[in-house]
This record gives sequence, structure tokens and C-alpha cells, in this order.
Amino acid sequence: DIILITGDAYVDHPSFGAAVIARVLEAVGFKVGIIAQPDWKTSEDFLKLGKPRLFFGITAGNMDSILANYTINRSKRKKDDYSPGGEIGLRPNRATIVYANKIRELFPDTPIILGGIEASLRRLAHYDFWSDSVRRSVLLDAKADLIIYGMGEKQVVEIARRLEKGEGIKRLDNIHGTVVVKKA
Repeated sequence: DIILITGDAYVDHPSFGAAVIARVLEAVGFKVGIIAQPDWKTSEDFLKLGKPRLFFGITAGNMDSILANYTINRSKRKKDDYSPGGEIGLRPNRATIVYANKIRELFPDTPIILGGIEASLRRLAHYDFWSDSVRRSVLLDAKADLIIYGMGEKQVVEIARRLEKGEGIKRLDNIHGTVVVKKA
């Protein structure tokens, strides 16, 4: 029903957002697949589970993806605590955008929902330390349909249930704790 993509290794523990969201969705009857740390340079990992019936959920993981790759001094990290064996380089910078754009390329008509720390903190225009500029909402650069910010358990269940009932993704513009793009 739903495929979650995360920049972290998959760990079935409540400190990992993708695991929590998957368990919440499973508890209310949805089937959930997780693609952990996909290789963003090819399409292969993104195609492994096929097209979900309802939507893709994308998160950079438990930590901002640039901070997972670099120290605040802009030095490359020697270890990624959210990757197997601490291996570095398994997630791209701005992972939320990279993963979403790859999914949009491969599955253009499938809804994309963003969540996690990276999407939550960048849901509005924001100052970006790395580029020393104000960037627009990650929702626009990711070409996604919706952001769930904060914890997200209630929102993701409501979204899944409404999509299952046949509501279009564009009609899901009235859920607390979400962000959508509206034309003026």
C-alpha cells in the first residue's frame, strides 16, 4: 500500500521515525515496505518494491542529511551513526529532495509525502547555512505533494485512509500538521 524511503539504515526501534510510521500504518491495516538508504545514483533500489497503491513517504532520516555528511566546520564526517558500520556516503546531501525527485521521475503519478526532521525544518522558506542564502520550501524543490511536520502518526493514517477511499492527493489540504502548495 505504502512505500517509505529513508536515508537511515532500517532499525526497527522507536527512535527511528520510518520504523514508527511503518508500525503505526501496519497497526491500522496497511501494508508497508521500506527502502533504506537507496543508491540515489541509479534507479534500481527505488524500483525494488514496485509502485505503491497509495503513496511514497520520504524522509532523510533521523538527522539532516548534510549534517550527517559534514561537521559544522564543513569537514567531511568520518562516521555516519545511522548507517551500517558507521559507513559514510550512503545518503546524499539534501536527501529529501534527491529521493523525491528520483521517485517523481520513476513514478510521475504517484503521490509523494515528505516527513522527518529535514522536511519539518524546511517546510517554509528558510535560511540555509550551507549556501548562505534563503531557500524556498523543500516541498517545491522536491516536487512532492505534501509535507507532514512534527510527529506525524495521526496525519499519515488520515492521509492513507483518505487516499484509500479515493480522495485525490490535491484534496488533502485541510489536515493539521501538514503543508501543501496552494496556487494564489
